[in-house]
Parts: sequence; C-alpha cells; structure tokens
Amino acid sequence: MTPLLEKAIVAIRDLPESEQNTIATLIMAEIADEGQWEKQFEMTQQPLEHWAAKVRADIQAGRVHRKGIDEL
Repeated sequence: MTPLLEKAIVAIRDLPESEQNTIATLIMAEIADEGQWEKQFEMTQQPLEHWAAKVRADIQAGRVHRKGIDEL
C-alpha cells in the first residue's frame, strides 16, 4: 500500500460510518469502472494492430503521402 493511500485510510477511519461507506462505495465503483475500461481496451487491441499493420504496409507500398492542411 502506498504512503498516500495509508494516509487517506487513516483519515477515513476518523469519519462517521455513513461517510466511510460513501467513500468505500466510490472507491469500489472506481475499481469496477477501471476493470471495464481495461476489458474494453483489450478488446480493441487486435483490430488496432490489424489497422496499424495495414497503414505501415500502405506507407511501405507508397500508397500514403504526407500532405499539409492546405493540400487536403
């Protein structure tokens, strides 16, 4: 556990039970949300890797050219 988290927990212990429960609920919701983001991120990696490989191949084959904003 990090020193900052330990300090926060010490401070939380001094709060009334209802506030402790509110903070615990927020922390648990944040952890669950982070897990969902990680799962979503993992699901996008294979398609992104595919498209990145395609772009690299297009660049190698000369099908991609750099353009300035005024040239679009």
